[in-house]
Amino acid sequence: MRWQGERESTNVEDRRGAGGGLAIGGGLGGILVLILALVFGADPRQILQQQPQGDEGVQTSRPINPEEEELKKFVSVVLAQTEDAWSDIFRKAGRQYRKPTLVLFTDRVESGCGIAASATGPFYCPEDEKLYIDLSFFRELRTRFRAPGDFAIGYVVAHEVGHHVQKQLGIMNQVNAARRRGREEGANGASVRLELQADFLAGVWAHYVQGRGIIEAGDPEEALAAASAVGDDRLQRQEQGYAVPDSFTHGTSAQRARWFLKGMETGDVRQGDTFSADQL
Repeated sequence: MRWQGERESTNVEDRRGAGGGLAIGGGLGGILVLILALVFGADPRQILQQQPQGDEGVQTSRPINPEEEELKKFVSVVLAQTEDAWSDIFRKAGRQYRKPTLVLFTDRVESGCGIAASATGPFYCPEDEKLYIDLSFFRELRTRFRAPGDFAIGYVVAHEVGHHVQKQLGIMNQVNAARRRGREEGANGASVRLELQADFLAGVWAHYVQGRGIIEAGDPEEALAAASAVGDDRLQRQEQGYAVPDSFTHGTSAQRARWFLKGMETGDVRQGDTFSADQL
């Protein structure tokens, strides 16, 4: 992806190295399990309530290295691209797009949805309309999930921005209300449809950058690989050797890749209604 020299978003809040208010227990094994279980957009208010708390006041940080500085620039460019794409789409629909803030943190962070550890993975908090990412996650994406490449990283950012779009359109509030009423039903529940729609909206971003001619050969495949890598079925098989469809919250690898590809090919938000789709 040809991103050098592109505009960087100013809506980036860098909290790296600041640490957090609480230490998260559980050890490395617990962290890896949580990464596998909660990658991308799980409801942080539910997750954070389940996080074990350690000693108060403990803060840890790691040196900020040149690789992370390059990543910071790249995700800032991707955020700027999503701002341009969604501002244009909203404007054509007679609406105004509120730009979210991207918070970069190290190890743990305090959000409007509570305190989160890096193990939670990238997430969007609807309470403060901010995206939260520990850049070390992208090393996991490349090594553990075997989804390398800058366009794979772009997919992650665009997916979380997709949740922000859902918040502005009122979709997220409707889904959360349905969750509270207990109407979610297994693999076809509202949570899966919400996540697949965010994948579709990430594809709309990909369609936008494709139209600007900055996509290089192999970029779409990188994003599709990332979408497939975090399917519920694949993650569960890696972790426990088998998949339990009734416990899915994000969709299968095939579903995630299919909806992302649909968004990238069409760029038409109207075709991303996963809630009315008979087949996901």
